[in-house]
Amino acid sequence: MLYPQRFQQFTQEHADTLAAVLCGILLFLGWFALSLGWLGLALLLLPAAYVIGGYESAREGLTTLVKEKELDVDLLMIVAALGAAALGLWRKEYHLIIDGAILILIFAISGALEGYAMRRTEKSIRSLMSLTPDTATIAHQAGEKTVPISQLQVGDEIVVKPGELIPTDSIIVSGYSTINQAAITGESLPVEKTVGDEVFAGTLNGYGALRLKVHKPAASSLIQRVIRLVEQAQTEAPPSQQFIESFERRYAKIIVIAGVLLATLPPFILRWEWETTIYRALTFLVVASPCALMAAIMPTLLSGIANGARQGILFKNGAQLEKIGQVRAIAFDKTGTLTTGQVQVSQVIAASNYTEKDVLKVAAALESSSEHPIAQAIVRAANGLDWVRAVEVQAIPGQGITGTTNNQQVIMGNVAFIQQYVKQLPQELLEVAPALEHEGKTVVWVAQGGSSDEYKVIGVIAIADMIRAEAAATISRLRKLGIEQIVMITGDNQRTAESVAQAVGIDQVFAQLLPEDKLDVIRKLQQKYQTVAMVGDGINDAPALAQASVGIAMGVAGSDVALETADIVLMADRLEKIDVAMKLGRRSQTIVKQNIVIALSFISLLLIGNFLGNINLPIGVIGHEGSTVLVTLSGLRLLK
Repeated sequence: MLYPQRFQQFTQEHADTLAAVLCGILLFLGWFALSLGWLGLALLLLPAAYVIGGYESAREGLTTLVKEKELDVDLLMIVAALGAAALGLWRKEYHLIIDGAILILIFAISGALEGYAMRRTEKSIRSLMSLTPDTATIAHQAGEKTVPISQLQVGDEIVVKPGELIPTDSIIVSGYSTINQAAITGESLPVEKTVGDEVFAGTLNGYGALRLKVHKPAASSLIQRVIRLVEQAQTEAPPSQQFIESFERRYAKIIVIAGVLLATLPPFILRWEWETTIYRALTFLVVASPCALMAAIMPTLLSGIANGARQGILFKNGAQLEKIGQVRAIAFDKTGTLTTGQVQVSQVIAASNYTEKDVLKVAAALESSSEHPIAQAIVRAANGLDWVRAVEVQAIPGQGITGTTNNQQVIMGNVAFIQQYVKQLPQELLEVAPALEHEGKTVVWVAQGGSSDEYKVIGVIAIADMIRAEAAATISRLRKLGIEQIVMITGDNQRTAESVAQAVGIDQVFAQLLPEDKLDVIRKLQQKYQTVAMVGDGINDAPALAQASVGIAMGVAGSDVALETADIVLMADRLEKIDVAMKLGRRSQTIVKQNIVIALSFISLLLIGNFLGNINLPIGVIGHEGSTVLVTLSGLRLLK
């Protein structure tokens, strides 16, 4: 029973795609039957293609007409297709039925693409909802009780064990731990939290057990606000889309009104025969149908999408290929986008009489038992060196760590912690450490000795989230392309953000931002520059990616939500492909404009010829389909 249920669910979700595919198959079979002279079979297959491919467009067109009293291109397409079919049956020119079916197929494909975009939106929302646990553990005097998140009340106290997700926004009332907030704020390192600090739903608890007090309803948590922001941003129609919809309706009105006038006035004004009048009116509907205009755009965009895919650039829809060519401002996230998102040892500076290897061996011996990102970075840096795991290791939260290795006591941590054991710090290290911290790096001091008055500092280790090698060159190329404004928006601290921005050549930095703050920055940029791109990788970037005119996600480092929300994905996290995508978008705009001019020129000539009586229906169809083929071939140039 499971397989039929899945099949039914699949057919329901992809009904528009299946309809377009089946319409195409029936159209091909009908054309094949007609070419063999099997008229009866063709007249069974082609109407079926009309019904299957045109049902949804007809339904939407009639709904718009009845409820909104407006005509749109969907209804015009149905009228033109049925007119071609009727004319074909009337004059026994059955190839006209195929022309109408082709028009219906094009619209069916367009509807399938719109359906895909809607499903993508729904999937991204479901991905966000899966980030928080379904239940929470409430602490009572009689013990603990697990309840659904929806049953949590303000004032409830909940227990979160090490390694568990925080179920809802709350305040720590007991305990100490590090919280990985990368999913929400984008900070590259876990943040130390203690009594009185706020923690967010969907963030990951570190090594300590916590007792939390719920201070706001679960529905008002930060992650729920992110979900609502993504929903809102993805459902808001951009001005360009509104213009296109308005243009389509005006176009449909003009063609329908003109068709009615051509079918009724010429006998009275020009003394045409009624048969000639109806013939010309139906020819008008055929040659005025927007096939060539549609072909002027979609083949070009699909070719550009294929071109981008070969270069590791995934465009999720053709509209964004056009849009990225119009970008005037671009915002970058920091962690995982301009940086690798993985902390590494950037520098090891040894004190006098010691080497970098000495410092790394002591540090790795102490940190080898820890799962903290800094500890793992140090162990990776010491790979290949000969060191012995420390014993009697004791971590002092928020300060440092102590232990014994090779029968020698060793310590490491921040400068305040080290000063508790070492009276005089090496002057050369005191001078270099502040400079490293000013660059946004975390500085860890390492010392060894016997008793507390015999410890000696042997060096410092600088930990940083490394900047991507191609980041600076990418920013430079974007400026040469004419991008007017490039900014960084990040949840990380101001000092670290400014350090990274300076290194890659970004002038303006917005730091310590929550997801909704990033969204506000994008909106302000859009007010000034209209078309704005956002490049990000995290859950905290999702609302900004959705709001931006073009959302660009990192394919490898990106979270599932970012990948689903974005319009473009850089499959190998190669930032240099952003300017390639922009060039591709600009070229597609040029070709689309050329194709539109060609299509409108053909339509105008055919309409004039029809009105003057210099073309018959077969010539009109040849001209109409010929212009469609011409602009289609023109669009395929973008494959190169």
